[in-house]
Amino acid sequence: MREGLIPAILGTAVTAAGTAMRVRDMRKHGMTKRDTRVAIGAGLIGLGLAHIALGSIDLLQNGRS
Repeated sequence: MREGLIPAILGTAVTAAGTAMRVRDMRKHGMTKRDTRVAIGAGLIGLGLAHIALGSIDLLQNGRS
């Protein structure tokens, strides 16, 4: 298995979960910054995107070697 593939897949799953939390919350309550679910959803999206970026970097670096 190529190195970096697992972080990229994990990041995709975490980003999807965070996005699902945000969409559901926006539909029910609107966007309130005091709601902890909004903050958790934003954090999950950020962590997921970081995993995708780091996994992609690993895939690109190992693919050129």
